[in-house]
Amino acid sequence: MRIMTLPCDGIGPEIMAATLEVVEAANKKYDLGLTFEEEESGFTSLRNHGITLRDDVLERARTEFDGVILGTQSHMDYPPVVEGGRNVSAGFRIGLDLYANVRPARSRDFLPNKAPGMDLVIMREATEGFYPDRNMYKGVGEMMPDPDMALSVRKITRHGSMRICREAFKLAMQRKKKIAAIHKANSFLMTDGLFLECFREVANDYPEVETEELIVDAFAALLVRKPHEYDVIVATNFYGDILSDLASELSGSLGLAGSINANAETGLCCAQAQHGSAPDIQGQNVANPTSLILSAAMMLIWLGEQKGSPKLMEAGQAIADAVDAVIDDPAKRTRDLGGTVNTDTFGTLVAEMISRETIPA
Repeated sequence: MRIMTLPCDGIGPEIMAATLEVVEAANKKYDLGLTFEEEESGFTSLRNHGITLRDDVLERARTEFDGVILGTQSHMDYPPVVEGGRNVSAGFRIGLDLYANVRPARSRDFLPNKAPGMDLVIMREATEGFYPDRNMYKGVGEMMPDPDMALSVRKITRHGSMRICREAFKLAMQRKKKIAAIHKANSFLMTDGLFLECFREVANDYPEVETEELIVDAFAALLVRKPHEYDVIVATNFYGDILSDLASELSGSLGLAGSINANAETGLCCAQAQHGSAPDIQGQNVANPTSLILSAAMMLIWLGEQKGSPKLMEAGQAIADAVDAVIDDPAKRTRDLGGTVNTDTFGTLVAEMISRETIPA
């Protein structure tokens, strides 16, 4: 199996190196046969090719690779799109039609957190919604008719809503058979109304799953008040983006949350950390690589499920278990968790844990 890696910007190269050390340890232990090839993206690609993400990179990812590990991007610092500043993350999600952004948030008893007992997964639709760089066939869905007016268009489709709801219900069947749809249909009557219509239609095919429909602002409060009550959350792009960051931060840190972008129909999957590029600590070897490591673990599990490979699933779970085993020790935590361990050292510690005969529970 071939994996494309794109370190991208900021702390991306540092956390990518730590992640690959961990994945290579799992590759060796479980005899996965993984090979890796690095491609340029972000500012490196802009300098060398005049654009932050080339179409041929996307085409190679689609046709030549089984998975992608994508580093962090400094999108806010890119030049305008017409000058080559393409949103790398959106480029992969739209270019490869990776509509399912899967974002788990889990509290750990041994780490300080504001959400005891939280263990949920947010299924975020990632190819439409309020995001102007991905909701138009040509042009973008944001415009300024005059210097004092700005407009933005939201796109919600039946196709997009149905497929993210289907994936969310499939996941709910594997977990606690509970799912909540997040919306603002009391204000967005047609767009969120269409999303809810699709949610209810898919729900008819899963009578075993307990369903709930929650207004987004109310759910934000409930997520703080009683996070342990929720399991699978399905939401449109904008709501899912904000709520997943909130959930991860409540669970301990945004740096502890993995994330994948996937398409169950094509079998394509991209691992991507939930957090940003943190240019303020770039090159200092102090970033926490956990989010990208766990994202890579999720990718292996997802690919294992798609390909019917128990080895891939076991390897992915071993990575997740090894991360928990390492951060369970206060002396082995990175600075954001109150420790002193550097980025590269953390990767080595997790890799060594995977290479052990058994990983402590």
